[in-house]
Amino acid sequence: MLIAVTGTPGTGKTTACALLKGVTVVDLRKLAKDHSEDFTFDKERGSIEIDPVIMKKFIPKDKGIVVIEGLVSHLLKPDIAIVLRCSPKVLRKRLAKRKWSDVKIQENVEAEAVDVILIEAMESCKKVFEIDTTNMTARKVAAAIASIISGERGKYRPGDIDWSGEVLDWY
Repeated sequence: MLIAVTGTPGTGKTTACALLKGVTVVDLRKLAKDHSEDFTFDKERGSIEIDPVIMKKFIPKDKGIVVIEGLVSHLLKPDIAIVLRCSPKVLRKRLAKRKWSDVKIQENVEAEAVDVILIEAMESCKKVFEIDTTNMTARKVAAAIASIISGERGKYRPGDIDWSGEVLDWY
């Protein structure tokens, strides 16, 4: 089974997936670097542009559960996509701690506010779930991911998280 853990940068994907047990976790960013000659480089953003069709070829074909962790993992046709979400106000602080440029921070905060990753996941995956990581520890996020993998999915339905109140405060 192929499971994508995706979300806007800063929502906790890497930290939570590092705590998962009993599954193979594939770091999409590392995989892209290992195969960088197969992709183009976006100089403006300072990142590798991943072609999902090409990237899918590099995903391990394990018989068990493979968790693909990364920003575009939901575009790799997983069986399940788990979208990590975070309040735009908190996300802004997390990305600022990374010393990201104001432009890059704003782009990602706006993407989170208007559900960009969730919408993409819903368009490309049959089973999508979302977790609000705003006030959760990494261990609790990992436990929530594990519960979705094990079939306990009711409280993680997509569409329950709404940042529109925060967006209205911007005006």
